[in-house]
Amino acid sequence: MFHDMHEECGVFGVYGHPEASNLTYLGLYALQHRGQEGAGICSSDGRHLHLDKSMGLVADIFSEKRLKKLPGHIAIGHNRYSTAGSSVLKNVQPIMANFALGPLAIAHNGNLVNAIELREELEKEGAIFQSTSDSEVIVHLIAHAKGGDFYERVIQAIKQISGAFSLLILREKELIAVRDAYGVRPLSLGQVDGAYVIASETCAFDLIGALYIRDIEPGEVVIINENGLQAMRPLVAPRHASCIFEFIYFSRPDSCIFGSQNVNDMRKKFGAQLAKESAVEADLVIPVPDSGVPAALGFSEESKIPFDFGLIRNHYIGRTFIEPKQAIRHFGVKIKLNPVKKLLEGKRIIVVDDSIVRGTTSKKIVKMLREGGGAKEVHVRISSPPTIGPCFYGIDTPTRHELIAATHDVEEIRKHITADTLSYLSLDGLKNIVPESHNYCTACFDNNYPISFPGEQLEQMELFLK
Repeated sequence: MFHDMHEECGVFGVYGHPEASNLTYLGLYALQHRGQEGAGICSSDGRHLHLDKSMGLVADIFSEKRLKKLPGHIAIGHNRYSTAGSSVLKNVQPIMANFALGPLAIAHNGNLVNAIELREELEKEGAIFQSTSDSEVIVHLIAHAKGGDFYERVIQAIKQISGAFSLLILREKELIAVRDAYGVRPLSLGQVDGAYVIASETCAFDLIGALYIRDIEPGEVVIINENGLQAMRPLVAPRHASCIFEFIYFSRPDSCIFGSQNVNDMRKKFGAQLAKESAVEADLVIPVPDSGVPAALGFSEESKIPFDFGLIRNHYIGRTFIEPKQAIRHFGVKIKLNPVKKLLEGKRIIVVDDSIVRGTTSKKIVKMLREGGGAKEVHVRISSPPTIGPCFYGIDTPTRHELIAATHDVEEIRKHITADTLSYLSLDGLKNIVPESHNYCTACFDNNYPISFPGEQLEQMELFLK
């Protein structure tokens, strides 16, 4: 999981539970893999909103004492990994604001492709921005919406934004969830002890013992208040475009996303398909932990080549560590992974990973398996197609020229990472496994971007995301 790609954010909300902020804390804890930069919780006791947020990991930020200062039966929370907007506390969510119709807080997972234009227009109208995150644009759009009740304003606002968004809005007495019409990011609805919960992934429901009810539909707005749950679908798109990378890498393997497809299951199938497409004689299949594990298991089952853990991952890496003055080769990778020499020595190894982004990590791993592990041959198998396009919908990918597959063919990449052989899962192979694959965004593999960019070229978007 130490990757050049990072998901932007996980969101969690609860309505109607006396321990709303405690449940939100646990929900965010389960969604920690979606963002490790900062986290925040905003709760409502029916009269006032209470907000607490900080840089760092959920468990390090929220103590019992801090959670006690977040009373009430409604709450929303957010884990952040920055894509748009730099890494500073003011960009940590939820974002809270006061305006004519009372206070509100929002938590947003995704990325708006027209945030720059909207921001410029709003600033012309006198809006003053506190942060550089595109999520704040949504708050201003709601505040600037003309007339009508609050829901009409929300609908007016979300009709102006373009891009990927799974959105939670908290008011004193209600919780509103919105998912963009393309359904790019996952968002699910559940119930626990008679309370409603909403989360980016179902693994958050499992931790608190909540029952999954259904996905929030693409284009749907769900309002939960004392009148119960009300749903409408004011947003329409020409197609659905759920992010296929959620299956390959981002979502936790125990989650069920996009119409309750189990992620672990899907990854094993990717691995099995990869084995069918690119068999090679070898003694052992090993994963790059942790994200390569399900695909490697699938590969092993299909190819009948034994599976084992030939690379051991250190799970206790903090965000900072002191590097020794004397350069230790591959120090960054070594601190995270260590080869098991006894297992690898003299063997022909197939190493399975979910993707190659820049190629630097893969190169170090191959070298480590040969030099530190004593492997005789190293065959690299990737359980997704080559990543040739950056994402503009809420994933922190490098720019196109930094993506090795955008500028090199498979043989050139093989030489660069010094593997004996290299094979990727084919795009057709991937699409054959994912049910209704026409409903998924595969832009990172085929440059077919479903949500167009407003009067802007891709290059400008890439500059903005940097």
